[in-house]
Amino acid sequence: MTPSNLLKIIFLTLFTTLIFSSCLRYDEPFSRIAPGIWRGVLELEKVNFPEKDAKHKDVILLVREQFQPGELPFNFTVTYTNDTAFVIEIMNGTERIRCENISWGRDRTTARDTIHIEFPEYQSYLRADVRGDLMAGEWVVTTKENYRIPFRAKAAQPHRFTNLKTQPAANLSGEWATLFGLNEEKPEKAIAEFQQKDNHLEGTFRTETGDYRFLEGTVQGDHFWLSCFDGAHAYLFSGKIAGDTLVGEYRSGKHYQTLWKAWRDPNFKLGNPDSLVFAKTDASGLAFNFKNPAGEEIKFPSARFDGKVKIFTVSGTWCPNCRDEQVFLTEFLKNNPDAAKQIEVVVLSFERFKDEAKANAQLLKYKNVLGLPYEIVLAGKASAKEAAQVLPGLSEVLAFPTMVILDKNNKIRRVHTGFDGPATSKYGNFKKDFEKLIREML
Repeated sequence: MTPSNLLKIIFLTLFTTLIFSSCLRYDEPFSRIAPGIWRGVLELEKVNFPEKDAKHKDVILLVREQFQPGELPFNFTVTYTNDTAFVIEIMNGTERIRCENISWGRDRTTARDTIHIEFPEYQSYLRADVRGDLMAGEWVVTTKENYRIPFRAKAAQPHRFTNLKTQPAANLSGEWATLFGLNEEKPEKAIAEFQQKDNHLEGTFRTETGDYRFLEGTVQGDHFWLSCFDGAHAYLFSGKIAGDTLVGEYRSGKHYQTLWKAWRDPNFKLGNPDSLVFAKTDASGLAFNFKNPAGEEIKFPSARFDGKVKIFTVSGTWCPNCRDEQVFLTEFLKNNPDAAKQIEVVVLSFERFKDEAKANAQLLKYKNVLGLPYEIVLAGKASAKEAAQVLPGLSEVLAFPTMVILDKNNKIRRVHTGFDGPATSKYGNFKKDFEKLIREML
């Protein structure tokens, strides 16, 4: 199928869907916004690649053919808990992000109902005017200067990209060797993990510094699209099936745009996350003295750590992979109470806030929302270079998160870079390896 024919079919389908959805009626009355499923869209800015980049002309042409370029779609549900209160859950594949901190009011300047949706862990929110089954507003990240992306949504829209059922040119399930940044000086290695059923596509990309979490999308003919929006990151992938190769474009948030390609190669490997960074010295190179949000001094070495297994994790509350790691550690300690008594965990958090008081307020909120049963301290600004300066005993810091594990005798047993979270096929193996190491040290 040619791109022009595909676009015609998509247009006719969307037109029909709009007519149909405008006639929808809701069985249950509602006081504020329509219950059920919505389709949201972030309107990313279009960034053009240089015309002179002939080396990747085939990929650039794909970008220009792309269905609705720059639109990052996602779905969410609205569920009422009483006559006026409701919760919103954002959907990315199997992931559900529950937003309960929701404000409702009337904007005096526009005389319209407005909604303000705070994300539970991250310093960002959605704000929109509401008119019946429509929303229009913006997504705002408060830790970045003037970081706003236009947002709109429509009720009773269960599809993500399209409700088309065009026969896929191939089944993309399985692993794909991947290079990101074809148009950049140093492309980054990754492995795509896809699961496809008919037109529905889910998966993620694993890299040496973490994964792209829960991606969801569609395959239509020889084109496919994937997206993820979790309140911290906004990812959009478009691609084309070109024989046994995939080529495409990747967008992250407001400005970043790059080209990528993937191919089948069972011998393609990423670096071992346990050997990308190494300890240059003994535990003395990990010494620190910080305060938690309550102002209490957390110092290593000190008596509180004596005779215990120690886990220090370089992290940030703005980082979804870091969140995945904190959830894992919290669940491990909860499920292993005897082991938990012999383990001391400290999160060394590197934040984007310029104001220390705001940073500590965010750490306290993060600790409470996630129910962290261990200490979290403000260690510096969100910079891998600064993190390496705080921990000079490491050869470098490549990623947030980085987990350093020491045994009861303060011997550094592991430095783990990045985190393959629950969206990846490696999560189960990581859990087993972690539990094995901890039990050996206990």
